[in-house]
Amino acid sequence: MLPDSGPPTLAQYLQAASDLTTRGVAALTGAPSADALEEARIQLLGDKRGELLTLQKALGTLPPEHRRDAGRAFNEAKTALTNALDERRAALSRGATAHAQLDLTMPGRQRWVGGKHPVTVVIDEIVGIFRELGFTVALGPESESEWYNFGALNFPPDHPAMDLHDTLYLGEGTLLRTHTSPVQIRTLQRHAPPIRILAPGTVFRRDPFDASHAPAFAQIEGLAVDEGISFVDLKATLTHFARRFFGATRTRFRPSFFPFTEPSAEMDVECRLCAGRGCSACKGTGWMEILGSGMVHPRVLEAAGIDSERYTGWAFGMGPARIAMQRYDLPDIRLLYDSDVRFLEQVAE
Repeated sequence: MLPDSGPPTLAQYLQAASDLTTRGVAALTGAPSADALEEARIQLLGDKRGELLTLQKALGTLPPEHRRDAGRAFNEAKTALTNALDERRAALSRGATAHAQLDLTMPGRQRWVGGKHPVTVVIDEIVGIFRELGFTVALGPESESEWYNFGALNFPPDHPAMDLHDTLYLGEGTLLRTHTSPVQIRTLQRHAPPIRILAPGTVFRRDPFDASHAPAFAQIEGLAVDEGISFVDLKATLTHFARRFFGATRTRFRPSFFPFTEPSAEMDVECRLCAGRGCSACKGTGWMEILGSGMVHPRVLEAAGIDSERYTGWAFGMGPARIAMQRYDLPDIRLLYDSDVRFLEQVAE
């Protein structure tokens, strides 16, 4: 301890340097935390009021002949304190890192692993239901010729669906398919009956983008061709599908017209959004159309090289997005096209 007044003697200075080293190293080495270590650093090595600074100032008050020995003691004290400070900092840092790694109370980090789009989930379920009935999946190109998309399906040359306001043409005689029915023709050309296929895929039309329509959407078509197939088989199969997919629900068949089927019918299920009372999604009818269907027109069979006198068949086409609206109680089909991962995760749960 240096005297309170007057310059110290050499012996007093050396003793003060030794005491500071002993106390300081003990205080720094024993600091239990980073905050405690910082307090000890300020007290011992602070630039404004540290004990080492006081010892440095006292060095200048000694006689010149004593300053060499006193300076050596001062440097030894400073080195010892600085080394103790650095070692304790490193030890506390290693301890904090190890504690963070072993802190079992911290919550785990949840990883987003992705998931299937609701329409994909619906398609997979529909395919699964029809697989149980003996159907297989068939695929075809999205870019089609006019003959496969219209001509082979008994569309007259002046049919409105062939106009530019309905169909997206790529060039002379080629277009983006407006339905997956061309896959039916290609399958009939390659395979002899009996045939039971599903043709899922994306189709393109110049439809307005509103609550129940989209210009590019998924479609699933089904085809069954064999001897003795009737409309009763069609209705029974599709009713079975609706009840498997939607559970206990009301269905209805309405007469309709399609160039490639005769007779034709559209199938509706009771709107789940409004329970049949009427809403914007079902356009106030209380029913949601889920598919069109009918007996395959003899001309379609003949265009594919099938004997229409021997074989009959039925076909249907449905939009999985509209079915997803019914499944997940969605009021607007555009929600399925927004790519909002938060929404899609919620729907798919």
